[in-house]
Amino acid sequence: MKILDVCCGSRMFWYDKQEPHTTYMDIRKSVYTAMDRGNERKIEIDPDVQADWKSIPFADETFDLVVFDPPHLVRAGKTSWLAKKYGTIDLMTWPNEFHKAFQEIMRVLKPTGTMIFKWNEDQIPIKKVFEAFGQQPILGDMKSKTKWSVFIKNAKAVQS
Repeated sequence: MKILDVCCGSRMFWYDKQEPHTTYMDIRKSVYTAMDRGNERKIEIDPDVQADWKSIPFADETFDLVVFDPPHLVRAGKTSWLAKKYGTIDLMTWPNEFHKAFQEIMRVLKPTGTMIFKWNEDQIPIKKVFEAFGQQPILGDMKSKTKWSVFIKNAKAVQS
């Protein structure tokens, strides 16, 4: 089993932050500190591979599973704890960037591969993200504000 976490951040939701089947990737590599409610907080982004999700540096059909938990904030102070912890996206360019990311993820997935996608709808509805991807998930959580969805590789999606 080969897994890619395409924007791992600080690996917040991983129980084992060194899970041996997983390659952790992120565009950022840094240690951030910020004041949050009167306390200094620290977060470390230390991927195995530093790369952009729009140009994943792996061969076609490499991974069985890709985890995609991209930044979801378009409104956050540049130096805020939220921006440092989760990253931010640009309001004008995110749909195109997410479309490219989805194409890249589908490219590196094996023919029987799966993508697990995590999204918080606080600022952008998940329906808009699925439109940017050009594909609907096969299943997912439809009730909470933070949603998990499962996609399978679709040969048509990779060609568009």
